[in-house]
Parts: sequence; structure tokens; C-alpha cells
Amino acid sequence: FLDILLETNYNIDMLDLINILLSLSAKMGYPGIVFLMTIESSFIPFPSEVIIPPAAYLAEQGEMNIFFVIASGVLGSLLGALINYFLALSLGRKIIYGLSNTRTARLFLINENKIKKAEDSFLKYGNFSTFFGRLVPALRQLISIPAGFSKMQFKNFISYTFLGSSLWIVILASLGYLFGSNQELLAKYYRQISFFFFAIALLLLAGFLIKFKKNKN
Repeated sequence: FLDILLETNYNIDMLDLINILLSLSAKMGYPGIVFLMTIESSFIPFPSEVIIPPAAYLAEQGEMNIFFVIASGVLGSLLGALINYFLALSLGRKIIYGLSNTRTARLFLINENKIKKAEDSFLKYGNFSTFFGRLVPALRQLISIPAGFSKMQFKNFISYTFLGSSLWIVILASLGYLFGSNQELLAKYYRQISFFFFAIALLLLAGFLIKFKKNKN
């Protein structure tokens, strides 16, 4: 998403982009974080990487509260996941797959193949996939759909989604809070810092998967 913005004809450099995101975060406040994260966590592709870090930077500057930023992000993630869960639960597998082949679904970057991959992950790892799926960009928005197909127990769905979303939001908030005080440094090394935190998430994910397989055996 950031690469696309930077390669537009508007010639926005990374520092300008960060300032734009900071301005938006300051104007929207906590309700804006909840709203945007609800969008990000449902079926509309909107990256959480441009929502949480700028808000966390404002928290580091004393303009927002870091705990409220994290809580707002987690709440929005839960609301978006619930939208997908109840859509799948009420409409069913056949209708959802049918809708995934429409032009509207393609506008939202959704297709049958992506839903199939999410469903395969759910069938392979079961309820636990609703946790680690929140850490994987390709699965984050769609992993709630197969949970709805299978009529996953609601309290388990909420628990796993809450844990996965919380971990991801904390990682993004740490990125903005720890590195946001130096905007030029963040602008210069944003991709490297993002990859570093994503690598941490992957290591945690690998540890959980190993533990999950041992417990399953």
C-alpha cells in the first residue's frame, strides 16, 4: 500500500506520507481508529499499517493515549471480524463463494481462490487458525469467513480473534511509539522496521504452531 502511494504521480515521499497520516489520526481520534480498523478487518482492503503506527506516534508525543490506541485498534478488529463471521454464518458457503466471483468482490480484491485458501487453513489448523490468521496479511480479513461456515463456537471465535488481533495491534503500536519520535529515521527505514516486527510476529506464530501440533499429537 505504501509503495503504491509513493509511486503515484503526486510524488509523495515517505516523510510527507507520514505527516499526512499523522494529521488524519489526530483529526479522527479514537472513534476513527475503531472505524478504520473495522474496515481493515472486514472485507474491504485497508492496511492497518497506516492506521495504528501514526496514532501510536501521537501517543508518544502526548496527544493520544497509547492504551486507548491499542484498545481502539483491537475493538475495530473484533467488529470487522464479527461482520465476516456473521455474514458467512447467515449466508452460508454456497452464497459466499458465489458472491466472491462477482465484479463487486473483485473491487474489494476478493476472489474464490482467496476464500478457498482461508478455508483450507481453517480446515488444517481448526479454531487456532483464527488466532494466527490475524498475523498473516493474506488471511487477516478472510479467516473469519470459514469460522462462520463451520459455525465455530462463538466464545472460541472471540477469544482467538481477540488474542491474534491484540498481538498484531501491539506490534504495530510499538513500531509507531518507539520509532515515530524520529520521523526522518522512520521514513528512511520504515520498510526495514516493518519487516523486523513482522519477523517477530512470524517467530511467535511458529512457536504457537509447534506447541499446537505437540498438544494435538
